[in-house]
Amino acid sequence: MRKLTAGLFHSVDGIVEAPNLWQFDAFDAELGQLLGSVMGKVDTVLMGRVGYQEWAGFWPQSTQDGDFGNFINGVPKHVASRTLKGPLGWSNASLIEGELFDFVRTLKAQQGGEISAMAGISLVRQLLFAGLLDELTLITHPVIAGTGRHLFEPGDPTTRLTLADSTITSKGNIVQTYRLRA
Repeated sequence: MRKLTAGLFHSVDGIVEAPNLWQFDAFDAELGQLLGSVMGKVDTVLMGRVGYQEWAGFWPQSTQDGDFGNFINGVPKHVASRTLKGPLGWSNASLIEGELFDFVRTLKAQQGGEISAMAGISLVRQLLFAGLLDELTLITHPVIAGTGRHLFEPGDPTTRLTLADSTITSKGNIVQTYRLRA
């Protein structure tokens, strides 16, 4: 069974949206190593529609962060959307056909490396609350973002987690990995 993971940059006040607006001065070598390690394990990416559209408009032409750019442009990307119509224009990207949770269960049962949910706040929430997400990593930067979307919302179900790993980087980022409590 393949592992499904998600990692989100996170502010002290719980914002996960648009980390490019607030993470700049806290990104350090340890985070770079962590992300490199993740890229080495992941061979399939799940994306939400909004994240797909933002990233597809940036990464194919970007010369920034060549390691991640090469990774995300080359990896197979499956996009969850109720409104997009295929085929998609970004290399190795396809729309998820049928019901999301069935698709993810089938994908997890196939041979391969890790699957990572990226660029999709609501996608990560759905996968977590459906019990399909094996690990959730929150990379908390020492900043109050002040505005933006939170990962969790009022009315979410009580969900018990187990802290699987925790690290503090040299610039004060707290990297916490959680699993659903059995």
